[in-house]
Order: sequence, then structure tokens, then C-alpha cells
Amino acid sequence: METKIYTKQDIPEAAAELRAGHLVSFPTETVYGLGAIVDNEAAVRQVYVAKGRPSDNPLIVTVCSPEMVWKYAVKSELAEKLMATFWPGPLTIILPLQPNTLSSVVTGGLSTAAFRMPKNDATLELIKETGTPIVGPSANTSGKPSPTKAQHVYHDLRGKIAGILDDGQTQVGLESTIIDLSVAPAAILRPGYYDADDLAPLLGTVDTAQHHVGAKETPKAPGMKYKHYAPAAQVLIVEPTKNFAEAVAKTRQHYRKPFGVLAFDEQLQMLVTSDLVTTYSLGADIQSASHQLFAGLRWFDDQPGIDLILAAGVPEKGLGIAYMNRLKKSAGGQFYEATVF
Repeated sequence: METKIYTKQDIPEAAAELRAGHLVSFPTETVYGLGAIVDNEAAVRQVYVAKGRPSDNPLIVTVCSPEMVWKYAVKSELAEKLMATFWPGPLTIILPLQPNTLSSVVTGGLSTAAFRMPKNDATLELIKETGTPIVGPSANTSGKPSPTKAQHVYHDLRGKIAGILDDGQTQVGLESTIIDLSVAPAAILRPGYYDADDLAPLLGTVDTAQHHVGAKETPKAPGMKYKHYAPAAQVLIVEPTKNFAEAVAKTRQHYRKPFGVLAFDEQLQMLVTSDLVTTYSLGADIQSASHQLFAGLRWFDDQPGIDLILAAGVPEKGLGIAYMNRLKKSAGGQFYEATVF
């Protein structure tokens, strides 16, 4: 299959491909998504095939208006308040479903589904032109870093999907916060741009405990069960309490092979240059780091001979919660320890 690159002017063509049952990647403010018409089971199944995604990993339903949600979900005054405040934007809301409204292929067999209205005019126009919600997992090979550019999607899914609606690099860079309103108190199942402090004025108490999903349990939201965001190289997280320059020097002294360094500008300025060390900047602060994390992990995949990446950890507060959530998953929970070398 030829994978076309669409611009905003090509939205009617991209919508026609979706209506025909084909897959089209679309931009959001967080990462690029992989779209298929939500009520076309055959098309939705192809999303799992194209990504290599486990079939018990439910899909987010992407809409262009709150009204679209109520065709499927049980109406909720609390959800309406969240939508009025945070939509369009990087917040996904899990809601109980009306009976027989969404296929189990979309929901993973659950009686709930996750809904999101992204802050991207091109995608909102695409959904409006298509006339129905579309599923919206990240448009990458399952387990790999999420795509923040159309080129990332093309790298992973070329020949597997009909097209990619290119709207440049995404602004946020980390997937949306997922809030579960099917439980009380409401629970954050995946941290993102918005944290509990942002949601509490509307929700009151917000549960932030990270639920461990068992081997036979279907996760309620993406990113809860399987390893995610991993480049080909092993990532080791350098905790913010450690001296980053010392960690790099120790690794350079004992590892004796080329390795990558993913760090903030201030940390990179402290490093002694070496042919063995390849660096990628996360920028100056947590906002830029969140924006650059996936792009950096993907960049190292294109650097020959890099089997190890030292990545800068941050304190787990505010946006740092979401950043560390993704970084820990990319590292398989492994941290740098000097004793390793």
C-alpha cells in the first residue's frame, strides 16, 4: 500500500479514505494518532495489525465535539464540566457506555470507553468531514516511542496505512492525561499535561495511585499494561539527585562503547566531549523536555552503534510526573547505578 502525505488542503481525500475503511494517521497537540472509523470493525482490527498492538489494549475514541460522545456514553454532568473546561485539549475521559453502542474491538470487551477531543484544527476538521468519531491510538509500532512528527509515523507505518495528515511537530509531546470517571473518586490512569491539581477544582478528590494491571486483566486505558516508548537501545535513568556529569564520566570510563546521553542543556554543558558520547538536548526545562522526549528517543534509534542511553530524570511533580511515567516505561524501570560499571 502506498502511504500518502496529506496537507490540510487534502482533508476531504483523507476523510474519504477513512470512510472507505482505510487507516489514516492524524496530528494532535500531543502525539500523532492512527485513525479508523470507530464503527467499522474491520478497519479497527487493522489498527491493531498495523501497530502490532495487543488486542486487549482498548482504543481511545477521538471526537470533534462533546455532542459526539453522548451517542455512545452515559451522559455525565461531571464529564460535561471537564469538557467545557479542558476540551479541546490533552485530557481523555473514561465513561460508562450505553449498551450495544461500541464494538468490543474498540473497548477491549469493557463496559467503558475513553473519549478525547484534541486541540488540533486539522484533525477536528478531518473528523467533522468524516462524519463519525475515529479511534486514536498513537501512530507508532507498538512499544516504540510515540510519534511527534509525521516523519516518525512514516518510518513506522509506511506501506501499512493509507496516509498521514501532516501538520508539523506536535506541541505537547506527551500523550494526554487519562481520567476515569467510571469510578469514585475519579482516578488518573495515565498522567499527562494536566495533573490532579488541575482537575481537583472540578472533581474534588482525585485518585493518583498507579494501578498495577495483572497479566490476565484488561487495562482500562492505553499505556497501563505493556512496555511502551522503548527505543532499540537500553535506557538507564539518571535520578535527579545524582551528579549527571559524574554518571556520564563513569559510564565513559568503563562501558568502552559508544552510548547516548539525553539531558538538559545545563547538564550537557558540564560534560567533557568524547567520541564515545552522542548527545541529544531536552532543552532548558520540563516543558521542553516533555516536548522533546519521544523525538530524542527516536533520534537515537537512527544513530548506529548506540546500545545504551543515559537519560535525565526529574522530580516527580507537576509535568514531571508525566515525563517520568513515560521515561520509566521506556527504560523498563531501570535506573543508572554506578556499581553497574
